[in-house]
Amino acid sequence: MHNDLSRGCPVKNIDPEFTSNIKIAYAGKLNIFDWLHDIPKGIQKEELYEVRFKNTRKGYFYNLNGLRLDIGDIVAVEASPGHDIGIISLKGPLVLHQLKKLRIPVTEEFKTIYRKAKPNDIEKWKESIELETETMVASRQVSLDLKLDMKIGDVEYQGDKTKAIFYYIADERVDFRQLIKILAEKFKIRVEMRQIGARQEAGRIGGIGSCGRELCCATWINSFVSVTTNAARYQELSLNPQKLAGQCSKLKCCLNYEVDSYMDERKNFPSSDIHLDTHLGKAIHIKTDVYRHIMWYVLEGGPGSGIIPLATEKVKDIIEQNKKGQRADVTPVKIEVPVTPENLEFTNVVGQESLTRFDNPNDRKKKSNNKHRKFRRNNETQK
Repeated sequence: MHNDLSRGCPVKNIDPEFTSNIKIAYAGKLNIFDWLHDIPKGIQKEELYEVRFKNTRKGYFYNLNGLRLDIGDIVAVEASPGHDIGIISLKGPLVLHQLKKLRIPVTEEFKTIYRKAKPNDIEKWKESIELETETMVASRQVSLDLKLDMKIGDVEYQGDKTKAIFYYIADERVDFRQLIKILAEKFKIRVEMRQIGARQEAGRIGGIGSCGRELCCATWINSFVSVTTNAARYQELSLNPQKLAGQCSKLKCCLNYEVDSYMDERKNFPSSDIHLDTHLGKAIHIKTDVYRHIMWYVLEGGPGSGIIPLATEKVKDIIEQNKKGQRADVTPVKIEVPVTPENLEFTNVVGQESLTRFDNPNDRKKKSNNKHRKFRRNNETQK
């Protein structure tokens, strides 16, 4: 039976022989590129290491025992109670940068790395991993029987199989004291309930986004900022919930990526709520091309009356003239349309559309001649 030791993170290779020198090539969720890996650095006695567990859960531990550790090593670390098994994902000076980024003070008391995982540790770890799916299904049934308004999305066992973390989603406060009692008696473990949001659940499960790439929340986002529909309005996007929502059914995180640059460009734009009074009639704003500084207006008669693209500076001039009680002339912006060649000829160079392109023409002629001969013989015998 294949045991997935990647813990929800894609890996390159796993050594099938479980020895103390097991290393897992790390390429997992929220991976950090070590851009200082080629700088020679002596091993310090009290050095901080980043250790990852299942999916996006990570922790920071001291190497008080002076072990020679490298990225990808499986280690046994301090937990409460007992010990946990994780994989080293980062070492060296970049760990301090990560702590600063996550706003974790260096003065905090970090737990320690006990040892490199022994074969017995890994065997027990494998057994706990195999129990996770079964435990999650059973816990969901218990929550349904108790009629709790919550969804248990994932279960993570501790490496020594004495404790399990139950990740759940709930819209409101849930009283799960009875649930904890039942789960502790049923599985003979210590139970920890940890509430997560819809975005965090999508990051733990993973998937492919509408852009064709792996979800950002499953690869590099570790702090989630609220996303509003104003981000879509600033970027002139269609307010279609099906297109704006991600797999977590919340607004996509990528809507915030470029909204600041759009807001900077819009600082000197005139208000789109102002109607323009021109010699052709009243013009109403319909859309804006932010980076080309073009605002599109339609005459009050309707779309059939014509759509006029105006530069933002021209719109400002028209507004100033309207304030003085004057009607303004309209000079539309000339928009260059990309010219496509008229004759698009297709030449089949290697006969890609032919199903018989690899057949020998001489063989086809022989087959056809044989068919005709057989047909003639059959006719002669019937006569």
